[in-house]
Amino acid sequence: MSNRLRLVLTLLAFVLAALPARAFETAATAAWVYDMTTGTVLMDKNADQPVPPASMSKLMTINMLFEALKDGRVTMDTTFAVSDRAVQMTRDGGSTMMLQHDDRPTVEELIHGMIINSGNDACVVVAEGLAGTEEAFAQQMTQRGPAIGLTNSTFVNASGWPAEGHRMSMRDLGILGKRLIEEFPEYYPIFGMTEYSYKDRSPDNRFNRNPLLDLGIGADGLKTGHTSEAGYGLVGSAKQGDRRIIFAITGLPSDKARAEEAERIVGWAFRQFSEKTVAKSGIRVAEAEVHLGDADTVGLVPAEDVKLLVPALVQDNLTAEVVYNGPLIAPVIKGSAVAELIVHAPDLPDRRVPLVAEADVGKAGFLKRVTTAGKVLYDQYLGAPAS
Repeated sequence: MSNRLRLVLTLLAFVLAALPARAFETAATAAWVYDMTTGTVLMDKNADQPVPPASMSKLMTINMLFEALKDGRVTMDTTFAVSDRAVQMTRDGGSTMMLQHDDRPTVEELIHGMIINSGNDACVVVAEGLAGTEEAFAQQMTQRGPAIGLTNSTFVNASGWPAEGHRMSMRDLGILGKRLIEEFPEYYPIFGMTEYSYKDRSPDNRFNRNPLLDLGIGADGLKTGHTSEAGYGLVGSAKQGDRRIIFAITGLPSDKARAEEAERIVGWAFRQFSEKTVAKSGIRVAEAEVHLGDADTVGLVPAEDVKLLVPALVQDNLTAEVVYNGPLIAPVIKGSAVAELIVHAPDLPDRRVPLVAEADVGKAGFLKRVTTAGKVLYDQYLGAPAS
């Protein structure tokens, strides 16, 4: 039997205000906005649709190189050769770090070239240096994707150069950006650098294309992208106070529209939502029935503070359900996860939080077990007594 308790928690009452936050209407054809601090998806517009990612897919090439650094296959001083194919990427147009055949760029230089210059040539050099060929590297990226949470990504090349079948979703790009921030903090600051020129060769291409970096809004990464098919896109992140958001957008008609939309999203994400502690660690939020225990119920508490992003303008109470399969069977161990708190907030996905037992509940004594068994038999075969 499943006991399902629905209740309006009084501890949530302080988050009331005026009106529900109006959903943000983005001009992007697809978008995903995520609050990393609380794990809250703030916007999902066609976020799982695989689309041409353009240079934003360079984040996966960068991730593969960061992983190689982490497991010791390369160091920042490792040098790679520059092939005809890499040099041809510069001749074909697009972004470049201006590599030449006789160059032997280091891993550190290539990271700067991919992130800041968005160098297509740098991506080919990295792909060939790690996997032998760009095709093999693309296959490795596609195979690696699901293991790090990418469910709608298929890679054909290392640079995001337009190619049939080269696709990523905005959610995947956001998840990938989140991974780069959390798993590689020693390298992430490079995304916030505003200019780089390999051997002073690219004065016209030395500036980071991220339009948010100089606006004073906490933006510090990650990657722009543009092709005629994909339009203008951006995977961005910004930190204000204790909160960090990450977002991925695509399909904007110009770099100006991309810059304006990205800035609007950052402003909306920080100003229209506030972080609240809706349940405190160790404070009982409900009780669960216990079968054949030395106590008939046990308190249910969160193991840690539950922080939730809520719209800054909210009229209705947040509501919550406590769900557990019950009654619980004794013994119940203190601290064991036995239930789930589901918090419902207007215009946001439900937040699901494990609840643990507040105390130990041992097995009932012999007499109570016999009495309980007798009552069950009586109810089953003779019917419950009239009240």
